[in-house]
Amino acid sequence: MSGDPSGEGKEVSAEGDGSSIAPQTDLTRPDHAYFFGFAQTNGNHYSGTRRRGRLTIGVSQRDESVLHSSTTLFDAYSRVSYRERTTNSGRHRSATWTVCDLGFREELVQLGLPSGRRSSTVAPPSAPFSVADYMRGLVDGDGSVGFTRAGRHFVGFVTAGQPLAEFFCGQALRVAGAYRTTNRNTRDDVYNLRVAGAPAAALAAWLYPDGCLALDRTRAAAAAVAGWTRPAEMRARPTCGARRWTESEDADVWTGTIRDAAGRLGRTEKA
Repeated sequence: MSGDPSGEGKEVSAEGDGSSIAPQTDLTRPDHAYFFGFAQTNGNHYSGTRRRGRLTIGVSQRDESVLHSSTTLFDAYSRVSYRERTTNSGRHRSATWTVCDLGFREELVQLGLPSGRRSSTVAPPSAPFSVADYMRGLVDGDGSVGFTRAGRHFVGFVTAGQPLAEFFCGQALRVAGAYRTTNRNTRDDVYNLRVAGAPAAALAAWLYPDGCLALDRTRAAAAAVAGWTRPAEMRARPTCGARRWTESEDADVWTGTIRDAAGRLGRTEKA
């Protein structure tokens, strides 16, 4: 299905009323896994009365290509529509993909995409899935890839849910050796996770391989991050990683003064 820039969505299959046979969503397929991660973070699933409802995914018009790609993945009635609105920062034009097929939506619920508010409870699917592609969908939906104003490259992800935060941190450690803690920030009560430096280059290369389904702008940014090489004058990061605290050390640190504890544990007073 392709969208009409005039604002009228075009149908891509025979007209459906929500009673069609649910498509077989295979999360071990890279494109299906990406779609599912993107829908979990950037989608809205409404479930109404009399078995009615809809799943919508909205993006800026500059990212609309990923919506048109999604329409070829499933045998379900869908459309892309456009909206233009004026804000304080100027005119904003968005694109929205909508699917109402009941069987398709019920299948997504079983896989882990419930209807209603779910930002703090949504989790990786329990069924087997393509990990890198699913995680790329999460990052495209609620993350960012690129360079800071200071020129430091990074891969970031923001979520209100602990399950997704733990998943991101687990993959960052497994793929890039970057240990991150899952602590909510005090201002927004969300997890604002970021991998920077050499681990970010490794993570970006793993997440965004050539030809993958992704937002065009993040794919381009990831290619730049993945291509980063350490300058000769930059000190290499330790290969052993950070020294983690054990439960016994956590208990022992409260015995005596900070100086005494640092001597016993072989750590600095700052640590």
